[in-house]
Amino acid sequence: MTTPLFLLRCVQLGISIADLDLLSIGMINDMYVESRNDDADYREVATQEDFDRF
Repeated sequence: MTTPLFLLRCVQLGISIADLDLLSIGMINDMYVESRNDDADYREVATQEDFDRF
């Protein structure tokens, strides 16, 4: 990841420059990925039985 791309992700998430002192690069990457997952359409949700078989 380049610095410009990292800063773009911060802007997309609404993270200010002052907030960067409180967050790691990994945390910001995780926040970005999770923000993209909010729009996902999960057709099937795992049940307890699925977890037991796993």
